[in-house]
Amino acid sequence: RTRGHRFSVVFFLGLLKMNIYIYSDESGVFDHVHNEYFVFAGLIIVGEESKSEWSHKYANVENTIRKIISKDKSFEIKATTISNANKDKIFRSLNHCYKFACVVEENRVNNNIWNSKKDKQRYLDYVYKISVKRALEQLINNGVFVPKDVERLYFFVDEHSTATNGKYELRESLEQEFKNGTYNTNYSLFFPPIFPDIKDIQLEFCDSSAPSKRLVRAADIIANKIYYLTTTNQRDKFDAIQNITITIQP
Repeated sequence: RTRGHRFSVVFFLGLLKMNIYIYSDESGVFDHVHNEYFVFAGLIIVGEESKSEWSHKYANVENTIRKIISKDKSFEIKATTISNANKDKIFRSLNHCYKFACVVEENRVNNNIWNSKKDKQRYLDYVYKISVKRALEQLINNGVFVPKDVERLYFFVDEHSTATNGKYELRESLEQEFKNGTYNTNYSLFFPPIFPDIKDIQLEFCDSSAPSKRLVRAADIIANKIYYLTTTNQRDKFDAIQNITITIQP
């Protein structure tokens, strides 16, 4: 199920090869015994120029919030360190940025997935890449970019306790989904990739406190907002969020 297709339409004339940058974070705990929901969310930045612009804009927003709360530049602006009112200020500043989110309803997840850490991680990798894919497909449908014009995809994910082999597997999964295509053996179906001509897919797990990774902190604010609306039974407000595609899993 996918909700919210409120993307602005932007047409690029005479487009050269471009890169797409995906910044993401999570909110909640993937543990169905004690939790009902888990959220992935983030930003999708199309092109180097847009990346520079949004990084600059977000730096200004963070500096404004620091002044409001009387903190210096070393203070990390995250959902856990600022008030709801300031989180809302930051969230509104991202109105015109392309966003994605995935809400996992944990009580509906297949029981077999909870059997091992590996199964859980594979499932989370799947819902993550599908939520990004749905958002990218929506951008394509709205004429924001043409797949053949995309040279590379860069994924920046907030650092967490994923093992080294888990990070490798996520990168392989993203490459399979977006560059090579996937094959469903149960139904003998092949799902072609969105970017068959893409040169490269890069994945970096980031320390969000680094100045150069401030847009991962923006992803944290988005994930927190979607998680808050979900856990407080306010999902009816999803449709009012600008420029976002939200998927519900499973």
